[in-house]
Amino acid sequence: MGLEKIKKVSNNEILPLTISKQESRLYMSFIYVAIISLLIGGLMGLLQTLVRSNTITLPWGIGYYQILTLHGVVLALVLTTYFIIGFQFALMGKTVGISLKQRKVAWLSFWVMIVGTVMAAITILMGKASVLYTFYAPLKAHPVFYIGLALVIVGSWIAGFVNWHQLFVWKKKHPGEKSPLLAFMVAINMAMWFIASLGVAVAVLVQFIPWSLGYAETINVLVSRTLFWYFGHPLVYFWLLPAYMAWYAIIPKIIGGKIFSDSLARLSFILFLFFSIPVGFHHQLTEPGIDPVWKFIQVVLTFMVIIPSLMTAFSMFATFEITGRRKGFGGLFGWLKHLPWKDVRFLAPFIGMLAFIPGGAGGIINASHQMNAVVHNTIWVTGHFHLTVATTVILTFFGISYWLIPHLTGRKLTPQLNRLGIIQTIVWTVGMTIMSGAMHIQGLLGGPRRSAFSEYGGTEQASNWIGYQLAQAIGGSILFIGIILMLYIFIKLAFFAPKGIEEFPIAEEEEDAEPTPMFLENWKLWIAITLALILFAYTIPFVDIIQNSPPGSPPFSWPIGN
Repeated sequence: MGLEKIKKVSNNEILPLTISKQESRLYMSFIYVAIISLLIGGLMGLLQTLVRSNTITLPWGIGYYQILTLHGVVLALVLTTYFIIGFQFALMGKTVGISLKQRKVAWLSFWVMIVGTVMAAITILMGKASVLYTFYAPLKAHPVFYIGLALVIVGSWIAGFVNWHQLFVWKKKHPGEKSPLLAFMVAINMAMWFIASLGVAVAVLVQFIPWSLGYAETINVLVSRTLFWYFGHPLVYFWLLPAYMAWYAIIPKIIGGKIFSDSLARLSFILFLFFSIPVGFHHQLTEPGIDPVWKFIQVVLTFMVIIPSLMTAFSMFATFEITGRRKGFGGLFGWLKHLPWKDVRFLAPFIGMLAFIPGGAGGIINASHQMNAVVHNTIWVTGHFHLTVATTVILTFFGISYWLIPHLTGRKLTPQLNRLGIIQTIVWTVGMTIMSGAMHIQGLLGGPRRSAFSEYGGTEQASNWIGYQLAQAIGGSILFIGIILMLYIFIKLAFFAPKGIEEFPIAEEEEDAEPTPMFLENWKLWIAITLALILFAYTIPFVDIIQNSPPGSPPFSWPIGN
């Protein structure tokens, strides 16, 4: 359906568009790759927990770091990126529309990403790229791995350009009007992604590819890590903001309520754009070569991101309470009773919200210099990662899938599949609680991350960790059952559920909410502030890093032995 089919209902409401079959095929293509990635990456994760607990030995010469790399790349990069882009394309198609030309370019983004994904996956499977998803130098992968990563990034940029053009065309047709909230959020997320991924793109193109091809004998390790973490921390918010989109604008519709404040939602996304990128040094607090003053400045900027997170929590629980009291539920917590606990579209994201409370607390610890020294490079960090991404984000993505997939495939979420989805959500929550909890505790006891049992088995410390490693194996096994359940539900919703019309739930704003100030859509200002913060946080320390490379080494070079 073209952009001309958008209908204006009132000053504050835009009638959602109908998604055509051609659009659905595009959006589902991204989601198909995501669900396949869930199965492959989940299996690799299960094998890791079994190896770490000394339950199994990998056969056929498969290396531990080979499956560790595959697990990280496939789940943290492939699954998330494909699902997010597919979901965001669906949001844009529903709210501002997509033209035939835009759809063709969107298909180009998909195929560029597919080619890059296949290239990277083949090198990992062949054992030529066991460098983990962070691909830290001086670990070196086959050039095809880095070229594949570059293509995935370029493909995602193409998708971002399509999203921006969709919003640009809509605004030309609706001068002086605020853009649909979800379209605004998608544009913010892709702007953040583009600015952040420039760092890893530079590292791959300027450093890693020439080095892996043999054109450069050395590589500056600190520069490469700095460029990665310039990208690596906003990557977390690239995963998180689509979940926030669902929390702000979709969950209220599912519970029978309305958006608490359009202005607050937009402001929180703008603040995420400001404070998610210039903070990468808090991942490098133990690394030499970076001035402690700049580490401190970026830690302060890191803590600023707590503000939009608290704004989101306030907005969500305000929506829950207002909706409950409007339905007649009184008392201090009586409004909790109205929440649709038996609706998996709500239950899965709600548990994800709850998981973000301890996940956010762990993030504060990781970003705090003294406390980070206790847990740095321990399996605590892995446990934190699984609370935030693998629980908060993934459970919300699961909750989205229960209505998005049948909507796109023209089928219905049946009561039976809804009940099975609730079971899947509970299984996932139990498995992740056991596994992540054991990781946190073992990390406090000094258990290392990224390590196989064979590397520390038989040591005195290993005897203190074995119980927690077995708990991780049990939790991982339960999680894999959850993955099988999700795969079954996906296949049913995509191919076998009864034909019908499933709602695409988009909430309206509260009638008495304050009007959204138009300055919130001053894109030039927000991008300028973001770039200014980045230049402030990175220019001087980055120049210092390059100027103080090892003696005799040219810029962007570091002897591999150091």
